Amino acid sequence: MSAWLHIVGIGEDGLDGLVPAARAVVESAEVIIGGERHHQLAGLVSAARLKWPHPFDALIAQLQAFSGKRVVVLATGDPLWFSVGARIGRSIDPSEITYYPQISAFQLASARMGWSMADVETLTVHGRPVEQIIAFIQPNQRLLILTTGEKTPGQIAKLLKRRGFGASKMTVLAAMGGENELRFDGMAATWDHEVPAFNTLAVDCIASPDAALLPRVPGLPDELFEHDGTMTKRETRAVTIAKLMPMRGALLWDIGTGCGSVAVEWMRAARYAQAIGIEPRADRRVMAAQNALALGTPKLELVAGTAPVALEGLAAPDAIFVGGGLSDGVFDTAWAALKPLGRFVSNAVTLESEAILMGLHKKYGGDLVRLAVTRAEPVGPYLGWRPFMPVTQWSLIKR
Repeated sequence: MSAWLHIVGIGEDGLDGLVPAARAVVESAEVIIGGERHHQLAGLVSAARLKWPHPFDALIAQLQAFSGKRVVVLATGDPLWFSVGARIGRSIDPSEITYYPQISAFQLASARMGWSMADVETLTVHGRPVEQIIAFIQPNQRLLILTTGEKTPGQIAKLLKRRGFGASKMTVLAAMGGENELRFDGMAATWDHEVPAFNTLAVDCIASPDAALLPRVPGLPDELFEHDGTMTKRETRAVTIAKLMPMRGALLWDIGTGCGSVAVEWMRAARYAQAIGIEPRADRRVMAAQNALALGTPKLELVAGTAPVALEGLAAPDAIFVGGGLSDGVFDTAWAALKPLGRFVSNAVTLESEAILMGLHKKYGGDLVRLAVTRAEPVGPYLGWRPFMPVTQWSLIKR
């Protein structure tokens, strides 16, 4: 089937800023779908104009109903960069779509700031929790952020202040490329600008001496997590995440997630990594949700229940972690669900759980290691070595 759907990026200069091919499909369209701002930028055209549907997920069905007509979807800038084009392309055969990218907000903002795009993190909090940027707040890091509205820069300023980055420089850019382009400069600690609802935020992260350093590599301090004493400790967690191998967009099942420390660090370690925490105790699910929000992984999904029953119907995982010791039926169910090349890791501290891991190792192979951590802690006025319970860890890759 030839392309009938045209997804056109449009900027503040409207039709005048489009290449001839893109302008021609807009002017000859039978149906144009977009936001109110997009329709205003398109000017006078003869097509039937439709606004975004509510709920937005109804867009795909709406588009498919117009199959065979000349349909244009208008988006801002590059429709495949944190925009509607990617969502449409996942549901409609790409051979039926032609994309017409315009200069993106990121490119325009980078040019206004004089920043090399190779050296910045490009993020979006449009329609998403602002806490998603927390994992990217690092000393000397530059961020370009698509915002949700006029309140977003103030919300991000508060996040920066709370983490000791109040000296960070912030710039809001609005209506870039148009006659009414606006710029607002300030610092996170004193940010008080009223800005237009449609804007892009640039942040130059500057850390104070007491700033919270939260790298994306695993092994965050235990005290950053709210927990009840039962958790995968920092050193063991770092080894565990390394064996789980976080990858872009990959899904983890964290069985017996507790306070969610492994799931949170998994999601922080790779862009768009996902995790489902399975936990029977409501109080621990609350802690896991709070930790996810505080540490920048608000999309952590939590499921009430006990494996293996609670695993039924979940999306197939790329990695599985069992932190509280394996019980009957859990491994067989989890292993069957794990995707090819999936990683399975289980930790045990009791002799009974260790025996199960040793039996599985004998049957399936993989790596079996003993992790022993000893920390220096106060003993009266002095320091002494305090050992943690040793952890037996079994891991393997499904091939």
